[in-house]
Amino acid sequence: MRQIAIWLLLLVILLVVEAGKDYYNILDVPRDAPKNQIKKHYKKLSRVYHPDKNPGNKDAEAKFMELSSAYEVLMDDEKRGIYDRYGEEGLEQHKNGGGGGGFHNPFDMFAQFFGGGGFGGGRAQAQERRGPDLQVELEVSLEDLYNGATIEVDISKQTVCDHCHGSGARRSEDIQTCPACQGRGVTVTRVQLGPGMVQQFQQTCHQCGGKGKTIRAVCPACSGRKVLRGNEQYTLTIEKGMRDGQTTVLEQEADEYPDAIPGDVIFTISTVPHPTFDRQGNNLYTTQQITLIEALVGFEKTLKQLDESVITLKREGITQYGFVQTVKGAGMPHFDNPKQHGDLFVEYKVVFPTSIDKQTVELLKQGAHFPATGVVHEEL
Repeated sequence: MRQIAIWLLLLVILLVVEAGKDYYNILDVPRDAPKNQIKKHYKKLSRVYHPDKNPGNKDAEAKFMELSSAYEVLMDDEKRGIYDRYGEEGLEQHKNGGGGGGFHNPFDMFAQFFGGGGFGGGRAQAQERRGPDLQVELEVSLEDLYNGATIEVDISKQTVCDHCHGSGARRSEDIQTCPACQGRGVTVTRVQLGPGMVQQFQQTCHQCGGKGKTIRAVCPACSGRKVLRGNEQYTLTIEKGMRDGQTTVLEQEADEYPDAIPGDVIFTISTVPHPTFDRQGNNLYTTQQITLIEALVGFEKTLKQLDESVITLKREGITQYGFVQTVKGAGMPHFDNPKQHGDLFVEYKVVFPTSIDKQTVELLKQGAHFPATGVVHEEL
């Protein structure tokens, strides 16, 4: 009987847990997800399920509402802590008890990221105002451009305040209709110019700055500024064969502004100088030093490629100063066809000895006379 009771208790607990929504699962993030990951997933999913992109689809609308609720809870430290400990029931009790200031309109939250309540139909027309693009020079190693890579970058940017969601108010009920203009954003002044002559002047309301709303108590996190400065991490893909000046774009990830569409973050590739190779187009160039003996009798050397493979450089007989050897297919991969490579050009510089003994001098005088020739190119 005791074992049956334990199983029933576990079943009841399981049903209670299943009855509540899993906000982490809704946003497809782990339970220890940082805020930047939560924000990134919300922005991505909310665009997919927004009702204006899915007219008449009740399932999509319900999913959009779930995403907004999950985002608001997990981005608020206090609400997230309560949810982690007590679930949705704890949040409901917290809300009924006057804590946290209630929940925001999901379409207002969406507007903080995308400049309006919708995509051009149904609800409020998305505003055309768009923030500036953010230009970033991305320094990349030649190895990453040769092999391809994913790199983590940290960007300092302006973000909409997570506490007030860009309203600037401590709580939603602290936002009030402006008493001076009754929410119109403008005031009208009548001036009597003479008997029966009255002229009206319309001007922006000085009390609310034309917004039609005033804030009774400002947000403690952003001090009413609506935005904060912070850092966000992004993962960028560097494709094989990319060149200086090419760009990779993160759409709508630049500085955020309330009621405006963020601009793009545009990363421009800039290659860090390499100690061994110099890149020109799809070809690689390098210089190798050889001794006088190696220049006269030949040599075999190895050169480490950018992917850690080994290139064998071999010469027989005389190698003149400035001789350029071509290694076919050992250059950079082509960006549009990574399986195809450019060539590697190796220029040899002869290092002459600083001194030489008399016996060697006599032997050289007695040796064969070498014909003078110009610079020669040889292909491997």
